[in-house]
Amino acid sequence: MTEDLKINKELFNFKLGTTSFIYPDDIIPNIKKLGPVFDEIELLIFESIPALPSTQDVMELALLAQDFDLTYNIHLPVDVSLTDVSNLKRDQAVETIKRVIDLVSPLKPTTHTLHLEYQDFSDDQDWYKRGFDAVGELVLPLDHPEIISIETLDYPFESIESIIDEYGLSVCVDAGHLIKYGHSIKSVFKKYHDKIPLIHLHGVDFSKIPPKDHVSLDKIPEDKLVDTLEVLKNFNGVVSLEVFNKKNLISSIACLEKFF
Repeated sequence: MTEDLKINKELFNFKLGTTSFIYPDDIIPNIKKLGPVFDEIELLIFESIPALPSTQDVMELALLAQDFDLTYNIHLPVDVSLTDVSNLKRDQAVETIKRVIDLVSPLKPTTHTLHLEYQDFSDDQDWYKRGFDAVGELVLPLDHPEIISIETLDYPFESIESIIDEYGLSVCVDAGHLIKYGHSIKSVFKKYHDKIPLIHLHGVDFSKIPPKDHVSLDKIPEDKLVDTLEVLKNFNGVVSLEVFNKKNLISSIACLEKFF
């Protein structure tokens, strides 16, 4: 355990997590350092190419979870897209995501977070239909489709609410994205509070153009954080500090402890 990673978890009504890429190393060395400190780790499987974690890696992660009384959530690959205009690429995305879900099943993840990417296509209805159909192919074979949580991204979340409702999916609230793009966390939380296993929390630096997210939490002006803090005080799931280096993690922990 790293001495400067200390958390007063008694302050929070939620479980606290962070990502599997805080130290510039592979997943397992990160878990060995972070596992004694956090309740849950967000395993970043952003890339399906060149390689996914091995079966041996997954078994070691399962043993580490037992040692540290730790749970995992999975961030599914972002190098494949269920909304791509290409039928072939959408089919490949479905198969890739299924393969990842099968691979990590021994870890009993609390959720698997999925991006439904939006691009500036000329016809929003075509984009929506592609997403609707591909998500159906992904989740209909699943016994528990709620293990998939759709993440709030840059577009208004109501654009895909019917996909979530139709297939019984969960919701990953990315508070940083909502703050960055000016969307309401309260409206998402009010509608889906009982379907939200995970909140991503990170800073947004509005001094940059465009604003830069996934930075330290103390970069957010406090007036833009008020609604998020109110939601967090009524949330008992997992809050993942979604940053990617130790400096931003330590300052984010200090910021969160100050507010609580």
